[in-house]
Amino acid sequence: MKNYFTSIVLAMTLFGCQNDASEKEVDPYLAIKEKFGVTIDPENLLNYEKQTKPAYITRDNTGTNPIKDEAATLGRVLFYDVQLSVDNTVACANCHAQEHAFSVLAQSSKGVLGGSTQRHSMRLVNSRFGAETKFFWNERAATLEDQVTKPIRDHAEMGYSGQDGRPNFDVLLDKLKNIGYYRELFKLAFGDEEITEARMQQSLAQFVRSIQSFDSKYDAGRSQVNADNQPFPNFSIKENQGKNLFLLPPQFDASGIRIAGGAGCGGCHAPPEFDIAPNTRNNGVIGTINSSEVDLTNTRSPSLRNLTDNAGIPNGPMMHNGIFNSLEEVVGHYNAIPDQPNNTNLDPRLRPNGFTQKLNLSVDEKDALVAFLKTLSGSAVYTDERWSSPFK
Repeated sequence: MKNYFTSIVLAMTLFGCQNDASEKEVDPYLAIKEKFGVTIDPENLLNYEKQTKPAYITRDNTGTNPIKDEAATLGRVLFYDVQLSVDNTVACANCHAQEHAFSVLAQSSKGVLGGSTQRHSMRLVNSRFGAETKFFWNERAATLEDQVTKPIRDHAEMGYSGQDGRPNFDVLLDKLKNIGYYRELFKLAFGDEEITEARMQQSLAQFVRSIQSFDSKYDAGRSQVNADNQPFPNFSIKENQGKNLFLLPPQFDASGIRIAGGAGCGGCHAPPEFDIAPNTRNNGVIGTINSSEVDLTNTRSPSLRNLTDNAGIPNGPMMHNGIFNSLEEVVGHYNAIPDQPNNTNLDPRLRPNGFTQKLNLSVDEKDALVAFLKTLSGSAVYTDERWSSPFK
């Protein structure tokens, strides 16, 4: 009898061990859980696709790649993974840091093996909410999907160029295929484990488009009025003055000198999105980083939202070459656009009557514009878990 019960207990024990092992083997997200722990819960993903936005935000360049929680989660991992570079040192987040509105403080960013970016890293906040669908400062990417893997393919930035002995993009795809959590993340996002550049592009673009910021002082004021040209009840007198200057077009004399009106900033950076108009040319900044060369091709800019942090400190230098370190310098540039005969691509709105514009802003007007620009910065975007590194 004793041997009989011993056999039953042994059988039950063995069956229990086998059952536990079986359950562990069939868990489709085991590698994800082992790598990321509670940071990514495949059965309870963070909300990317159902984020709310103010009713007055109407622009959207999503196109045919709508945000889904599963793919955006994969995009988040890809965005922060240094394994997407040839020497495992550089991730997208190295050039686009959450604490700086997804830009960086450096004028140019370090790439792989001593390389560096040729332009300052553009802020990514609210990339989704713009009429302009092209990306990069010089608009060389037709869509965000096209943009997101170009830095990975860049010889200096992340290195999978296939040039001068460097591996090509197919080598990266094979690399990712041998990582268990990527096989599971792609299956979570797309239904199977196939890893392709097109799927990487979809996922990274969805993650970037999910990064949004609508909790600024501007938003608090805009929600209380019917239009931007009405006084915001939560604004100071100076902030409302700056808003009016931003919105009102200037009136010029025959020589391009302002004689009335505002500064006309909204002509290219229309509220409430404050993205760049699709038909702009360059803004008179034609220098390059660490070079005496002239570059007339930079006709895009990021949204003006989150130019500064909550303390009013810039989230890095401004313009494609990082030439300006303060909002005051930026306002000063537009106050008197330099006359550069070699700039054949200056936006016509900055050349009234054939002359580079001279706004002749007073000190008080300049201060008011700076005060208004600072109201465009939110706070949650800097700490929200959805856009933070999952590698913790």
